[in-house]
This record gives sequence, C-alpha cells and structure tokens, in this order.
Amino acid sequence: MSAAAVEHPHDGKLPSLLEVAAQLTEKLPGYRIEIIGGDLTVTPPADGPHADSLTDLTFAFAAAHGAETRVAQAMGVWLPDGPEDYAIPDLAVVDADYRDHLVADNCYDPVVFRMVLEVTSSNYATDLKTKVAAYAIAKIPVYVIIDRKKDRVHTLTDPFANEYRNHSVHAPGQRVTLPDSIGAEITLDVEAILAVARP
Repeated sequence: MSAAAVEHPHDGKLPSLLEVAAQLTEKLPGYRIEIIGGDLTVTPPADGPHADSLTDLTFAFAAAHGAETRVAQAMGVWLPDGPEDYAIPDLAVVDADYRDHLVADNCYDPVVFRMVLEVTSSNYATDLKTKVAAYAIAKIPVYVIIDRKKDRVHTLTDPFANEYRNHSVHAPGQRVTLPDSIGAEITLDVEAILAVARP
C-alpha cells in the first residue's frame, strides 16, 4: 500500500474520503484507489503476469458472458459497510442488467455481483483479509482469490456477516468447479492459472 500527498482546500474544511480518492485517481493514473472499511487504499499498477492472468481468466469465464450475466474487469462495487466504501475487484461476474444498479462514482450495487475475483499483488493482505470481510458483508455469493504468494486458488462461498462459511484452498494439479449460481458452469485449472500469474 502506498500513500501520496493530497492538496487540501484552504477553507479549513477537510475533504471527504471520496474527494481524496478522486484527487488521487487524477494524480496517480493506473493506480487502483479503493475505500474499504473506511480506509483509503492505493495500489500501484499491476505487473505483467497479473495482467496476463486476468486476460486468461476472462477467457475462462467466457461461458458466463451472455444474455443473463456479464464478465467485467475492474468494475466498482459499492460496499454497504461504510458511507463512502467501494472496492474494485480485478474480475467480476454480474447480472446483465447491472446498468440499472449504478450507485455512484462508477460503482454498482453489490446485489448484481454474482462473483468477484482478485489476483494478489502488492495488496496481498487486503485481498486475503480486508476484502473477504467487505465482500461477505456485501453478500457477494462467490469470492475467488488467485494467491500468487502461496501458489493457491481460494474459493469462498456462502457469505455470513463479515466472513464466508465455506473456504476451499486448491493447489496446482487440482481443478475448481465454481457454483452454478455465477451463471454458467466454470471449471478452473489451478496450475494453468498460476503458471501465467506467477511473477
């Protein structure tokens, strides 16, 4: 996580977190700015293997990109656990009518998200801890984490309060079939995904 200086107006009034996030987004193109649990996070641009793996994953989810659901990269989700909270998952499967559920600042109501996916990078703890709670509170049914540090794929399902009741960890050599609730039958080859994602 990185921090950057932000210019404050001289009228004595402190800007809101959303205003600070907007300023940082303008000053730091390519960085991912999120507000999760009332905390502002700034993540540097992803490395090549991270981006490459997202392309492969998008193709792997092609069956979910149709009339009822869509597959999208970096689509903002408005989080219910704070007045200005939002996250930008690397990949998501959303209801096709997501446009009708815009909340604010290019973020959509979590009700349209059937699945979110993160590929770990410099924000490792955020993906494995902070976002688990945030996505569970938002009741996003499926959360997939491509853990490049430990060479694993995590699937979390059945959100309850600030956690997921089911957490499965998959190693290279295994295949992961995701719940049909995401809108299509999707099976991921763990080794194939991790081979591309490794830095």
